[in-house]
Amino acid sequence: MNTRSSSIPTKKYKMVLSAVHMVYRLINSTYNVKELALRLTRLLCQFISAESSMIYIIDPKSKKVELIAIFDNKINILIDNKKEIAARVTDDVKRVIGGYVIFEKHLVGLPLVADDNFGAVFIRRGSRERAFTNSDKEILAVVAEQSVTAIKNLQLHEAQQKVILGSIEFIGKLLEKHGHSSATAHTPVFFKIIEDLAEKLDVDKETVDNLYYASVLRGAGAIDVPYDILAKTSQLTPEEFKVIRNQPARSAALIQPVEFLRPVLPIILYHHENFDGTGYPSGLKRDQIPIGARIMAVVNAFEAMTIERPYKKRLTITEAIDELKFNSGTQFDPKVVNAFVNLSNQKKFRKYLSTGEVD
Repeated sequence: MNTRSSSIPTKKYKMVLSAVHMVYRLINSTYNVKELALRLTRLLCQFISAESSMIYIIDPKSKKVELIAIFDNKINILIDNKKEIAARVTDDVKRVIGGYVIFEKHLVGLPLVADDNFGAVFIRRGSRERAFTNSDKEILAVVAEQSVTAIKNLQLHEAQQKVILGSIEFIGKLLEKHGHSSATAHTPVFFKIIEDLAEKLDVDKETVDNLYYASVLRGAGAIDVPYDILAKTSQLTPEEFKVIRNQPARSAALIQPVEFLRPVLPIILYHHENFDGTGYPSGLKRDQIPIGARIMAVVNAFEAMTIERPYKKRLTITEAIDELKFNSGTQFDPKVVNAFVNLSNQKKFRKYLSTGEVD
């Protein structure tokens, strides 16, 4: 019996099983198409010993390439700019997307196919590296096949998210149109301020995404608040104040049935909590308050102080920052306030604060 020849199929079988297992783990820990495509390119280079890997994904509606994920020389690149994409969609790419297979010594390209072709995957080796084998091609095919369903499902999931968010944003605009603007509107630069502040505090991307959703959705509960309370310029009665205090809980209740928005709930519920525990609705303090809610509290307060309202005079940027510093450690997290103050000394960030506009 030739043990050497019989061990080759066994080794190949183990490699395929290992590829399936790795892709399965990757898919189950990734929640958006861009991240999945980037991580797949890294996995392919590691698993097949390729110098670089590229994944091209087509927009389901336009049928044009909407993003390119690349892993090259240990660097991950994501391209979603239309001009850059157009420059990188070569004739070879178009052929493979159309269903053609490329199998050369140092380049393999396979279409990504579900009901129809919706992308392509390539692996490449340098001219001095060993040539690709049929086994390399087969492993690439296994990875591509395993990835197709995941990418399609994520595309569908993201499309559903856009529809839901679009509907909620529409509700916010409707509220604003009918005089609820104080509960829902933000300056155009609001999200940029939050993003820069979160980056300064080394907050993870998931929290930044949740902050964006929370910013859009925080006022959703205002739909149940009588307009005469929201528009009132005099002091609220205890009963009216109780209605206002319940607004975050109503906002959270409205979005709770939407599964992908559930991580956003703590930010919406707790962005009125104070660092010293005197806030509402639960009297949380310090690190009990989610970092997203602590960031939201500072940016919300700054915006509220610097926007003109019929019932109050707006503060200057310097006056508003002084208020944040005065309330640091009581109402606000000192770390968040310090980060905000440090950013306010930067020319570009200061411009955001003063103009209220994004470049």
